[in-house]
Amino acid sequence: MKAAAHVLALWPLASLVRGVIQDSLGADPVAAITHATGDWALRLLLLCLAMTPLRRVLGQPWPIRFRRLIGLYAFFYACLHLATYLVLDLQGYWMQIFDDIVKRPYITVGFTAWLLLLPLALTSTRGWMRRLGRHWGRLHRLVYAVGVLAVLHYLWLVKSDLREPLMYAGILALLLGLRLWWRLRHPPVQPPMRGA
Repeated sequence: MKAAAHVLALWPLASLVRGVIQDSLGADPVAAITHATGDWALRLLLLCLAMTPLRRVLGQPWPIRFRRLIGLYAFFYACLHLATYLVLDLQGYWMQIFDDIVKRPYITVGFTAWLLLLPLALTSTRGWMRRLGRHWGRLHRLVYAVGVLAVLHYLWLVKSDLREPLMYAGILALLLGLRLWWRLRHPPVQPPMRGA
């Protein structure tokens, strides 16, 4: 199943490579690549966030086994999204990104989302889980902020047809709402105070 998951996760990249080779990405191939990599980064991020609710609904542990894989592919496509902007859009004038971060809010939140994803990807191994202990879970809760920033990035980027970014916003609200509902129904047990 994991081999199939790798193939499915790499399929969008293969489609983009084929489009470049066949020159079938339309009049603005750079924009097509930028949008496709951004879309897949967001889709995979939402799919990663859906694994825990799916486990609860199904009562099966297998969705959690795919969570790290999906999350790393979300980061991979986010890196491709950023690299496309830096290399193909800015064409080597990388210092301009700092002007864009200041002047364009959608770039500000998008770049912030990527920065928050970076430590999550770097600490996704079992070794880092052991080193960080309970702090690992706290660190990886940043993924919720990443989801909000990624959806906001898309909403501010789109100027006319908001249906697709609003659909992603609705999915994110559902996933975060389910987590909040479950947390309110089953609050974490606080350890007893010392000396009590």
